[in-house]
Amino acid sequence: MRRRLLGIAAAVLTLAFAGEASAQNFDDPKEFEASKQLLEMKPEGPAGKPWEQHLGGKEVDTSRYKKPGPYHICFSNAGVNNPWRVVGWTDMQAQVEMMKGDIASFTHADAEGKDDKQISDINAFVSSGKCDLLIVSPNTTAALTPAVEAACKALPVVVFDRGVLTECPVTFVNPIGGYGWGIQTADFIAGKLPKGGKVLALRILPGVDVLEARWSAANRIFKEKGIDVVGVEFTDGDNAKTKAIVEDYINRFGKIDAIWMDAGATAVAAIEAFEDAGQPYPIITGEDQEDFLVKWKKEGLTAFGPTYPTYQWRSPVIAAVKILKGEPVIGPTWKLPQPVITEETLDKYVNEKMPPLHYAMCGCEDMPGYPERWGGKP
Repeated sequence: MRRRLLGIAAAVLTLAFAGEASAQNFDDPKEFEASKQLLEMKPEGPAGKPWEQHLGGKEVDTSRYKKPGPYHICFSNAGVNNPWRVVGWTDMQAQVEMMKGDIASFTHADAEGKDDKQISDINAFVSSGKCDLLIVSPNTTAALTPAVEAACKALPVVVFDRGVLTECPVTFVNPIGGYGWGIQTADFIAGKLPKGGKVLALRILPGVDVLEARWSAANRIFKEKGIDVVGVEFTDGDNAKTKAIVEDYINRFGKIDAIWMDAGATAVAAIEAFEDAGQPYPIITGEDQEDFLVKWKKEGLTAFGPTYPTYQWRSPVIAAVKILKGEPVIGPTWKLPQPVITEETLDKYVNEKMPPLHYAMCGCEDMPGYPERWGGKP
């Protein structure tokens, strides 16, 4: 997670479009309200298959891309350099296997978290003339925009996860996003926090768009509710640093009532700091990593699991085949549902047979090779 976010941060801090620097607004009331509306919207699409569902959006005519199959699909991947991306990439490969009747080949290029390599990968795919469609998960937004725009002139493109600063792809597949995460998590804490309670906000890195949006939305709600945020600290996604920060705040304030996190990779370390201090467990927001979910259930925590679901890695493969068949897809932005894990649904997602860093919202249980393919025990 840390390496992934470090790579994004570098580009976010120097974001430019059309040659002009443009400061990003991470506290946009319109985006905040739009995300609230999406959270309240009932998903459309096949029941039980959130990777095929959508929130709003409109159908895009893809008839001009129709061609006989089976198809040669190429995938430019930002990297497989953290557990979230490993789970997602495994999902994607299994989805390709499920659609092997329509997919003759699926060629993957791993950019290893490097913009220059991904730009080269995309250029190589386009110049080869062997790709019927290109899927891109951009390493960074601004740097990859020109390469994606060039690719769009040669073949249909599907972008997912992180976006680019152009609407030339046939569709951009992603969940609701950072504002949605911030709203979901802050509302949970605000609804559980005792009057005068203290919240410690733990963040990973400054300047990363999705994380800034998460904190912006949460902070807006905390201010509106009059909640006392005693500190906002960056952990670098490091367990030892997270634990030390929490221990310091416990020593300084005597008691911390809630922990808010902009990503849950170090949630267990934060919880362990309370155990070591002999303090009662806080209200806490984590994520859908199995280590956190197992700890939550075992200790009976007052907790909440927002997600940036890894099942989204299935969607671009499904979209690619639909496009090449000339079937309509949702676009130019395809918003996927962004579910959460609550006390009521926790048992459904706790699975001690899966690795600690597995992401429960993988939507992979019906896929070939589950659970061993994802590192689980049969």
